[in-house]
Amino acid sequence: IIEELTRAGHRALALGTGQEAVRCFRKALLLSRDTVSSSLHRACAFNLGTAYLEIGKPKKALEFLLQSQPSEGESREHSGDLYFNAGAAHEGLKDFPKALECVGKAACHNGMLQAGSRAGTHVQMGCCYLGMREPARAARCFLDAAQTYAAAESPEAAAVALSRASGSMLQSQRFQAAEIAGVLARCRSLCETIPDLSLRGKLYNDIGLGYSQLHIFSLAAESFELALGLCRGEQDRHQEAALLQNLGAAHNALRSFGTALGWHRRAAALQGTLGNRRAQGQCFGNLAYACSRLGNHEAAAENYLHALQAFRDSGDVRGQWQACEGLGTACFHLRDPQKAIGHFQEAL
Repeated sequence: IIEELTRAGHRALALGTGQEAVRCFRKALLLSRDTVSSSLHRACAFNLGTAYLEIGKPKKALEFLLQSQPSEGESREHSGDLYFNAGAAHEGLKDFPKALECVGKAACHNGMLQAGSRAGTHVQMGCCYLGMREPARAARCFLDAAQTYAAAESPEAAAVALSRASGSMLQSQRFQAAEIAGVLARCRSLCETIPDLSLRGKLYNDIGLGYSQLHIFSLAAESFELALGLCRGEQDRHQEAALLQNLGAAHNALRSFGTALGWHRRAAALQGTLGNRRAQGQCFGNLAYACSRLGNHEAAAENYLHALQAFRDSGDVRGQWQACEGLGTACFHLRDPQKAIGHFQEAL
């Protein structure tokens, strides 16, 4: 019966039904207590611990993983897996130093010598360093993971690791722009081989955000357009709205204001449909700025008014201040100094 429950639990994990896996492994563990085999009991405890990890309960996971530790003198053949999962549980509990200690122990055991496992260890260490607010060390871990995944011919995992590495590098401010741009270029190159359209779209968006932070707006715009082309169906509407907004902002930065207008209008309309008033206010503000740079100050004033109302609706005080300042400037260009002064005073 224990074997049947264990097989059923593993099937449930493979199908992504974690709660069912917990139910099966818990029954198996209870039954194992009536046997004389301590190794069987530990195996059941380990299975239950991993299932609790899968459903996002690290405290319960750690409780059963600790029960699965071998006694003194017993075989430690699977200690690598145990330490790796214990590390994940400590990470979930935000005990990052303890998580790093466990991951380090996992790496020392034979069970962790395969390329995929080594790369997974690097990723987990990178996540721990991020939790400890050490993004430079996290970046190096993600880069090591990407290299290992690439050697193991896992382009999807390598691309994700490179994306995380670039984000950590930008966060740390200890890396040269050219070095970060090189990582983004490697990630973008790998994206072309990824069949999962949803993942590819997310990565292109992240790459675009990275290029934006480096002020390489031409490549940012290209990446956002590639991501936009991969949005499919209603479930991607929020992502589509964010991409339209990012595209407009990138073209503003490129001073291609005529092109930016279309992106801003589409973004404002979609954010409004989705009920994201603050984001819609940002789109109206970006649209107003583009109009003002094109010399259409009436359209600028109108869109700054729309932005101001959206920011009021969403309680964004800073946004209201910026919209009032923009309105004042637009009214000044429209030769209405009284209104301009009123808006500038409101901004103060």
